[in-house]
Amino acid sequence: MNLLRVALPLPLRRSFDYLALHDAPLPPIGSRVSLRFGKTPMIGIVIEHPKDSTIPIERLKPIQSALDEHALLPPDLFAILEWTARYYHHPIGDVFALGLPPALRQGQNAQRGPRGWILTEAGVLHFATKPKRAPLQTRIAAQLSSEHPRSEDQLAEALVDAGDWRAALRRMRDADMVEAVELDCLSDEAVTPDPPHALNNEQAGALHAIRAARGFKAFLLDGITGSGKTEVYLHAISDVLTQGKQVLVLIPEIGLTPQTVQRFRARFHQDSIALYHSGLSDGERSCTWQAAREGRARIVIGTRSSIFLAFADLGLVIVDEEHDASYKQQEGLRYHARDLAVLRAQSAQCPIVLGSATPSLESMQNANEARYQALHLRERAGGANLPAFRLLDIRQQRMQAGLSEPLLQEIRRQLDQGGQVLLFLNRRGYAPTLTCHTCGWVAQCPRCDAQMTVHRQAHDLACHHCGTRVALHTRCPDCGSAELRDFGVGTEKLEQAIAERFPGVATIRIDRDSTRNKGQIEALLNEAESGRARILIGTQMLAKGHHFPNVSLVAIIHADGGLFGADFRATEHLAQLLIQVAGRAGRAERPGQVWIQTHHPDHPLLQTLVREGYAAFATLALEERSLAGLPPFSHFALVRTESTQAETGMQFLQHALQAADQLEAAEGVQFLGPVPAPMERRAGRWRAQLLLQAQSRGALHRLLEAWIGSLENLPAARKVRWSLDVDPMDLF
Repeated sequence: MNLLRVALPLPLRRSFDYLALHDAPLPPIGSRVSLRFGKTPMIGIVIEHPKDSTIPIERLKPIQSALDEHALLPPDLFAILEWTARYYHHPIGDVFALGLPPALRQGQNAQRGPRGWILTEAGVLHFATKPKRAPLQTRIAAQLSSEHPRSEDQLAEALVDAGDWRAALRRMRDADMVEAVELDCLSDEAVTPDPPHALNNEQAGALHAIRAARGFKAFLLDGITGSGKTEVYLHAISDVLTQGKQVLVLIPEIGLTPQTVQRFRARFHQDSIALYHSGLSDGERSCTWQAAREGRARIVIGTRSSIFLAFADLGLVIVDEEHDASYKQQEGLRYHARDLAVLRAQSAQCPIVLGSATPSLESMQNANEARYQALHLRERAGGANLPAFRLLDIRQQRMQAGLSEPLLQEIRRQLDQGGQVLLFLNRRGYAPTLTCHTCGWVAQCPRCDAQMTVHRQAHDLACHHCGTRVALHTRCPDCGSAELRDFGVGTEKLEQAIAERFPGVATIRIDRDSTRNKGQIEALLNEAESGRARILIGTQMLAKGHHFPNVSLVAIIHADGGLFGADFRATEHLAQLLIQVAGRAGRAERPGQVWIQTHHPDHPLLQTLVREGYAAFATLALEERSLAGLPPFSHFALVRTESTQAETGMQFLQHALQAADQLEAAEGVQFLGPVPAPMERRAGRWRAQLLLQAQSRGALHRLLEAWIGSLENLPAARKVRWSLDVDPMDLF
């Protein structure tokens, strides 16, 4: 009997044995099979052809069918997925599922492209007469032609206000007026070519080092904002494409995709570029997966999930903004895409470039220990100067929606001189607090230990932690008073105050609320980059890698939030954010200024950043981490629980701690807790955590390997949701 060991998408840290069909070829390792787990139909991935099983043969079930003649997961990616499951101690079926796009996980066939629609000859003739009885069909026909198909996403965007247009489209299909076609996800968009730019000495030196790499080598491209890191990427990519190899470019967020793709298409308009991120349809992701696997996609630009794509011949990996916390997955498999990118490059024996103006302390320490080669870009490309910093002490100053009078006067001066102003406030909504002036009631989230944020435009209160929304109160629910006051400033209130102070000045706001619909962020960024919008207001969405050549003033409205954070990484994240935002100023001919409003102008972090820059801060921060024994000089793992009762999670973690104390592998591992999470109640569930710390990564993983399996069998395990986070990025 032929045995199959199969990974199933289940929250169990094990694989399952099945029988192959005796009258069919043995499904290859890395292929999909259809089977039943109990009575539930599932799609599994074959991970081994074992010679025997711990389960008696007569008790094993046969698969229902083999879905693939050949392996979908090539050996190099297969090995990466196995390593990922071991390192993060995560259910192997969940990990292997990430190696396939959603459509293939559901048992569908691989697509070379998403579905599109065109008018048939009959449809062209029918609508040439412009019938009046079917206005919705006529509107759909106006979006289509017989030669240029449009995707369903494009139709949805064009017909957003058209009601049930999909039903009308089906009727048109049934009447043979339209037909479905398969689109190609690879770029064929006409663009104006952008020839390579001349490199300065620092850029040329960095490129020379990357070109000289033979096989795997990791580079940390540490370049100040505006130093031309992207131009170095583009030159390095050109070399790899000339060799006939592929390139993976990781970016932290979807919001960076439009400008990244535009620049890459302008430079590599003759090469196939594909995208991979959660904003694409299943068909589009399936197409990119297939194109990368077949080698048709020469460049893949994607967010963290693209690290699990299969490549025919990977020749270079680039991780842009490598410090960004968005590379860490915070649900399910809590992997870090930056770390896996290094592993992918090592497996492919190709170079990897980690780029940032504010490198993570982990990467800087890897460079200090010569695991990575540091490449420095200390001057701005094109002769642009670094912006001048000013710490603005706002103690005892009269404020207007978070804006001091000196800052308002400077905004007016910059506008009068033709400049563009960026106001940064990492707090969306209108105000973070609503309270009753009569009795002191405060609007709290009913499901979280957090206050509700006022959203004036949506006329509601929203919790930014669990998503709960309720109608905006007009009277206090406790005492009935109409004396409700909002406190604090969000981007909505800031936008309102700017409109009142500078009437007629074109202003845009870029945050999660203003960019919910498809295409909105692209349109707003175009307004910003063109200079038509004179004042830009936004959250950290504006801080990441955008090039605004007209910005002459960046104002950080509230810089104090991260100065006294409970998490040991709070100051690192604040320093990175301040430097990244400041880097939007003075990127072209116009000189730039950065004003930072603060109640703590003498704080050592702010003083170091303003006077000496990020590198000096990072050096001091690494010294502090070393003295305190914190990462990257030690290694963490965090067990989190969620439960309907506060005591249940704590009981589970106490039992888990007792189980660990009985293991010899616990030597060298320190347990901190269990304790309630800093936000104990979120989304209606109570949260607790147990932190593990070890000076040796090996000691930590030996303990986890011996310990984690036993947690599933603890009596309290069925009463809680628990998860393991290896190398956590925050302790919340």
